Amino acid sequence: GGGGGGGGTQTGTGMSAAKLDAETEELKHKTVSKDLRLAISKARTAKGLTQKQLATQLNMQPQVINEYESGKAIPNNAIIAKIERALGAKLPRAPKK
Repeated sequence: GGGGGGGGTQTGTGMSAAKLDAETEELKHKTVSKDLRLAISKARTAKGLTQKQLATQLNMQPQVINEYESGKAIPNNAIIAKIERALGAKLPRAPKK
């Protein structure tokens, strides 16, 4: 049986930097898809609502709607479902992980 216990040359900083990198990568993929952004924005304008009016209807912060439409939000199917009902439109859901 071979040993090979070493490999402890990786510095602590090197590790966490790589990990951090992987996490920002992760986050990029988890944000709202372009389809969803456009669908919300289209459905909202079709209803003649501003982001603020839609948010008020949903008892949400306008910034939530803004983040969904600008693609910064992390999609949450519960919120998507609420927006969908308020707008009476089918919206693409976040893929289940």
